[in-house]
Amino acid sequence: MYQDFESELNWAIRHMPRTRAAVDALPGLQGVRLACNMHLDLKMAPLVAGLLDKGAEIFLTTCNPTTVQDDVVAWLERRGAVAYAWRDMSDNDWSESFDRALAWGPTHLCEMGADLTSRLHQSINGPHIKAGLEATGSGISCLEGITPRYPIFNWDDLPVKEGLHNRHMVGLTAWHTFFQTTHLTLHEKCVLVIGYGLVGQGVASAAKAYGGQVIVAETDPARVLQARYDGWEAVDLATAVSRADVIATATGARNVLSSAHLERVKDGVFILNVGHVAEEIDVGFLRGLSHSEPMPFVNAYQLADKTLYLLANGSMFNLTAGYGDSLNAFDVTLAVMAAGIGHITGVGEQQPAGLYLLPSSVWLPAL
Repeated sequence: MYQDFESELNWAIRHMPRTRAAVDALPGLQGVRLACNMHLDLKMAPLVAGLLDKGAEIFLTTCNPTTVQDDVVAWLERRGAVAYAWRDMSDNDWSESFDRALAWGPTHLCEMGADLTSRLHQSINGPHIKAGLEATGSGISCLEGITPRYPIFNWDDLPVKEGLHNRHMVGLTAWHTFFQTTHLTLHEKCVLVIGYGLVGQGVASAAKAYGGQVIVAETDPARVLQARYDGWEAVDLATAVSRADVIATATGARNVLSSAHLERVKDGVFILNVGHVAEEIDVGFLRGLSHSEPMPFVNAYQLADKTLYLLANGSMFNLTAGYGDSLNAFDVTLAVMAAGIGHITGVGEQQPAGLYLLPSSVWLPAL
């Protein structure tokens, strides 16, 4: 098992040259105590290992327990990282991981979802953080309701993050994972995409490319108009759920697909989520029903005389049941992240407290 992981890691390193170069360009990080709350899959290992080699001390937590690869965490611990994360850890353990990360005394934060920052700002006490980095739209939304005590740099809204990962990779890898998991294609299937932000746009276009008949549900009037101009039928969610053979949530908001919606779906519908928030679907309602797992990551729920299939139990589907972004695409994302870490541990920490967009002078050289 260990040898297999080493082989995979070497393969990842070989195909992520931008990340290698961005880490090599970092100065020594001695004295930096970096708490990272992020997906802990194979693609993260080259970055974390490189930061350790630069002298940083690192505490690892996860932004999503369903995406943790335990062999990655174990390997990084052997390299010197401190970690409190494992696959499918309980909600209580997950919550405790945030407290442990802050009690560890970090000087800097690198996050996907702002969980550590949110927990820190719930108390008047806590470690002195010099600067932070945030990678997700849901995290930025959370930070907009907080008065930061230190500078935090948003890199979710960078064109390379929005235009590459959000717009293209999530949808592409979600449907690849659908094919692998269900052994089905999208041909002759009506695909309902809920949410028409950049992720939803990519999910819709990839679904069409793979033979799906796509309809879009969106509450923002401007995005509704955009969906129509892109050629999609914009529909009312309450009525559209009964038409769909496949439903994909891509909003980052909670309870978008409610129990009332679920009661209206057709027999045999597939439901998946690619948003950061696992509770986009009312999974609590479904768990009260009789259910089984006919295929790995395919959860069959009996609702009256219907069967509906919830993929990966509503967690981020492309990373929970699949591999997420390709190595070469995520190489761009991770190189920007490495450059951002260099910024928050350097001149960025001298900024006044507040939320900032990561400057182009920081991330452009990483490309």
